[in-house]
Amino acid sequence: MRLYGVTIMADPLTDAPKPGRKLGSLMMVWRAVSRYPGHLAIALAALLTTTGATLSLTWILKMVVDGRSGLGENRAFTALFALVGVLAIATAIRFYFVSWLGERTVADVRVAVQSNLLRLEPGWFEENRPSEIASRLTADTAQIEMAVGTTVSVALRNLLTGVGGVALLFYYDPGLAGMLMIGIPVLVLPLVLLGRRVRGHSRSSQDRIADIGAMAVETLSAMKVVQAFSQERREAERFAGAVDRGFVAAKRRILIRALMTSMVIGLLFGGLSLLLRTTLGAVSAGVISPGTLLAFVTTSVLVAGAFGALSEVYGDLLRAAGAAERLGELLVMQPGIAAPASPVALPEPARGAIRFNHVAFRYPTRRDVSALVDFSLDVAPGETVAVVGPSGAGKSTLFQLLQRFYDPDSGEIAIDGVPLPAADPAAIRRRIAMVPQETVIFGASARDNIRYGDWDASDDAIWAAAEAANAAEFLRKLPDGLDTFMGEGGARLSGGQRQRLAIARALLRDAPILLLDEATSALDAGSEQLVQQALERLMDGRTTLVIAHRLATVRAAGRIIVMDDGRIVEEGTHATLNARGGLYARLAALQFSEAA
Repeated sequence: MRLYGVTIMADPLTDAPKPGRKLGSLMMVWRAVSRYPGHLAIALAALLTTTGATLSLTWILKMVVDGRSGLGENRAFTALFALVGVLAIATAIRFYFVSWLGERTVADVRVAVQSNLLRLEPGWFEENRPSEIASRLTADTAQIEMAVGTTVSVALRNLLTGVGGVALLFYYDPGLAGMLMIGIPVLVLPLVLLGRRVRGHSRSSQDRIADIGAMAVETLSAMKVVQAFSQERREAERFAGAVDRGFVAAKRRILIRALMTSMVIGLLFGGLSLLLRTTLGAVSAGVISPGTLLAFVTTSVLVAGAFGALSEVYGDLLRAAGAAERLGELLVMQPGIAAPASPVALPEPARGAIRFNHVAFRYPTRRDVSALVDFSLDVAPGETVAVVGPSGAGKSTLFQLLQRFYDPDSGEIAIDGVPLPAADPAAIRRRIAMVPQETVIFGASARDNIRYGDWDASDDAIWAAAEAANAAEFLRKLPDGLDTFMGEGGARLSGGQRQRLAIARALLRDAPILLLDEATSALDAGSEQLVQQALERLMDGRTTLVIAHRLATVRAAGRIIVMDDGRIVEEGTHATLNARGGLYARLAALQFSEAA
């Protein structure tokens, strides 16, 4: 699969950056940049032009001072001004195209990383914080944008200036140039050694920045809880601590970079000063012409400045390499839940039969606790089964496994006779609609939130689903109807309205299997009645599994299974289970006595 020219499937990315590859991590960035050869060629041509024009200035100065230009003074200065004009225009062109490549590359990398993240199973995000991942998509891509849009251009410009300047120095005077070159190894060695330390501290600094972003998202998302428990001061102190840790990490990196820059500039310009002291005597003796000395010194300053700047941009490149490494880790991540090479097609027409056969499961992050133990259950097409039990009994785990967000450790789960691992997960999920207890409303319009169940649905179909979900009335009263922005997390809606919007989404899905994690437990009586009516319409003719937290909602269920510690401990109707005096009867007695 290709997206905006960036390959996001597994095989082309097997050569993505691995930890510890230093500047090699930037190969991922280079592959993204190379998708735009035209812009890259123009940027490089402009870069070569600016470098050539800069170095040519010293040659013209030499010819003018020595009076050997052959052009005359006025024409020589005209040529000089013309060269300055070329330099200015080429610099503007280079800046535009290099900046364009930086922005385009960052956009492509962000899209590629996000596309790959969407392939990963939900379990992966239990071990990797989404807020920290979001930081990689912002802070780390900003480092890459700076590298492509500024740092690499500066590095190439200074590298070309340095190499071209050295060649010009040898042309002016090989002996003096040779003396100048003796100090190059003295310059390069500390650059390499300190650069390694900069890279390590850069990665650490970026990790601390990610922690800051994750903490900010976590706290701001729970603002009501923070303020309700008067924890503003504690959260401020906790955030300040994270910021301080980030500052300490950045300070180490800055200190090493400052030392590296100081050493390079001191060595370069110190050597240049000694060289100038030596050449003044040669000019007095007539060995070197004044023009040659001026050109040599000017070119030496350019070379020294170029190599000095390289010491700074090297640190920036190392930071970008650390960012590319972190993003590369996300790009090469492969989903643990994926379609087999030759998936088995689910039978048509869909029936909605469900089977759990001796299923055992432990969550990857909680291997010490069994979520399901030897669990078996058959649900006939069109049947409604209620699942009850105390917290932690394994009720929600059934939904997670049925949607194949996880695979069981043993046993088999099948829909319409097809084992889930044999089918395409996308095909499985198309046969399931879910209404969760905690409704997810996206920061988008009401239309987009409802048609999440079927993105290609017409407005008539959307309104029909809203009518069936008892949501049409309040939707029509919104300022812009279906086009009204719902706010982040549905902040503009009440709890009952959010639930009815979620039911409309499930109705539009029109799937043969319906999963209900009781959607009425936190609603007032009026909202509960409207939601319950909508749910009854939604359940009609569908295979339905209902997680019931309040037993009053499942009295009329044809079959109730009672779970405890990952097992089915009782099964029957409300009346038969209540008569047995077991766990269900105890839960019922507790809830109904509290209600009374």
